[in-house]
Amino acid sequence: MKKVSQKATLIMVMLLFVLGAAHFTTAEMDGDLTAEQELAKDLHTILQDERLDHAVAGVHVRSAESGVELFSFNGGTSLVPASGQKLLAGAAALDRLGPEHTFNTEVLTNGEQRGAVLQGDLFIKGEGDPTILPADYEQMAGEIAEMGIKNIHGNIVADDTYFDDMRLSLDLSWFNQRRHTGAQVSALSFAPDASLLSDAALDRYNTASVYIEIHPGENPGDPAKVQVTPETDAITIRNDIETVESGGTRAFDWGREHGTNEIFFEGTLPVDGARITQYVAVWEPTEVVLNLFNQALEENGVQVHGDLTLGETPSNAQALTSHHSMSLTEMMYPYMKLSQNNHSEHLTKTIGKEVLGEGTWNNGLSVVEEYLERAGVDTSTVQLRDGSGMSHLNKIPPREMTQLLFDVQTEDWFDLYYDSLPVAGMDDHMEGGTLRLRMRGTAAEGNAHAKTGTITSKTSLSGYVKTKDDEQLAFSIILNNFIGSSPTSVEDAIVVRLAEFSRGLE
Repeated sequence: MKKVSQKATLIMVMLLFVLGAAHFTTAEMDGDLTAEQELAKDLHTILQDERLDHAVAGVHVRSAESGVELFSFNGGTSLVPASGQKLLAGAAALDRLGPEHTFNTEVLTNGEQRGAVLQGDLFIKGEGDPTILPADYEQMAGEIAEMGIKNIHGNIVADDTYFDDMRLSLDLSWFNQRRHTGAQVSALSFAPDASLLSDAALDRYNTASVYIEIHPGENPGDPAKVQVTPETDAITIRNDIETVESGGTRAFDWGREHGTNEIFFEGTLPVDGARITQYVAVWEPTEVVLNLFNQALEENGVQVHGDLTLGETPSNAQALTSHHSMSLTEMMYPYMKLSQNNHSEHLTKTIGKEVLGEGTWNNGLSVVEEYLERAGVDTSTVQLRDGSGMSHLNKIPPREMTQLLFDVQTEDWFDLYYDSLPVAGMDDHMEGGTLRLRMRGTAAEGNAHAKTGTITSKTSLSGYVKTKDDEQLAFSIILNNFIGSSPTSVEDAIVVRLAEFSRGLE
């Protein structure tokens, strides 16, 4: 951090006076500052970090108890929050769906069972569950078999019409379309359950992606060994990873051919080298589900004498079995703690469907905006482009973010919202989440509850922290357009200083 001269400090103090952030007497300018003025001076010093020289920084802090502004630096400037966007979408989802909301997936038929034969089509209909696992499709297939059905003389029809057919948000980059962080959105999807391959897998619910592990072969020259979950004929893996001698180079590239589910890996892996692990987003998750469900039927002894196709379930179809997801209460933890992008997009389209009748981004974001207005946010300063924060065109001023954080405290579900946020320095992933390694050994450890946000050249941190006086503060720090490494340590320094703050009142 740059060393701040006495002259620069005086200029900052004078600037604070002009902006109205503090009012100094002559004695105060000589060094007798109030606690609030000392805080402002220190925060301005932190923001002199050279990594922000060509960036735009916005910070806003207010009392979470009174709502009164404590500090503002570009607080009214509309900035890109990255995954801080989930604070907005998550609040609107809890408000409109309720904490007990579950996502339903049904298997229905328009046919008739005659002995071991189902004469008619079998429909599998999704309502946006981002957490449904291959094992859940297997269970439903098993329940069909338990009904005595051994042959289906009809088609297997996948129905994803609960959402529209727009799979990717408007601003998602080409580069991110292959990654689980930019996976396609479908009302009929799946999560890979990486725990089947790895005890160390943090998240079972990276929706619309497959989890791949590549291990070295037994000897140099052998091809590497590939494991994938879920196993499905809908995915093709091209393995060009060669095992090399011990101490050799571990280097690889990977990708998915655009418009297909042909995934490739190429490179080298030492015989004693660490495994390669990778989530890869699939193309058209509905079609992968169709394959998974058909495969599960076959494994349960049910033969399909028809085609696998997409379509809409007729209104007269009868339900045979169904799967209900975890509640939104349970889902909020992986969603916020691990910053699940696809969950956020599913929630956004779901509230669009439930409130306005169509599961589209436009409808969902309209519902989010309406919630923000009710929360007292000046939505004329806010731009919503997706639910997850992947878009570089989302915008919100830090001041409006803290207004949201202040207002949601009145909601019945606020304790859930607060608890779902990552907690600074807490080692458990389902407690610390994306903040588990940050602010350890400081006054913010175990104290600050905040949502992180990270995309290229942009970072944010917004949430709550208690001061030395046990006063809860709401803060939002949004740093945009920096070049090079992410200045998250600036965010951390600000939050730690807030945790150390005392008004000095008796």
